[in-house]
Amino acid sequence: MTANNPIGIKDFVETLIPQKKPFVMVDTLYSYSETELVSGFTIQDDAVFFKDDSFVESGIIEHMAQSVALHTGYQFYLRNEQAPTGYIGSINKLEIKVLPKLYDEIRTTVTVIQEFGGVTLVDIVSKLNNVEIAKGQMKTVLAK
Repeated sequence: MTANNPIGIKDFVETLIPQKKPFVMVDTLYSYSETELVSGFTIQDDAVFFKDDSFVESGIIEHMAQSVALHTGYQFYLRNEQAPTGYIGSINKLEIKVLPKLYDEIRTTVTVIQEFGGVTLVDIVSKLNNVEIAKGQMKTVLAK
C-alpha cells in the first residue's frame, strides 16, 4: 500500500535527480526504503513526451529511469552526500500496456533486486489508478 502523504514534492524532488526542466519526469516522492521507492508524475500538457493526447512510451521509460535516479538521489541526500550521475545499462522485460492521458498521475514502484559496485538491478512497476500500465527491469550504473 502506497502512502498518499508524499515525502517530497516537485521542487525538492528536482534537487535529487540530475535531469533539469523541461526533462523532469518525476514530481513526487511517496515512499522510500533502502530497497524500494514509490514515485509519482502527473502528466502536464508541456511534458516533453506528451504527444497526440497521450504520454508516449519513451516518456514512460524515462519516468521509470528517473524513478531509479530518485531512489539513488534520496539515498545520497539522507547521507548528506552529492549523488553521482547514473546511466541506464540495460532495460529488460519491458511491457507498456496503457499510455497515460493529460493530468493522469503515474505511480511507480522501484524495487531493488541487486546492488553491487555501483551497478543496480531493479524491478519497476508503473500504475495508473492502481492498475498496472507498465513494468520491466532496469540495470543502472553510477558514473565513477
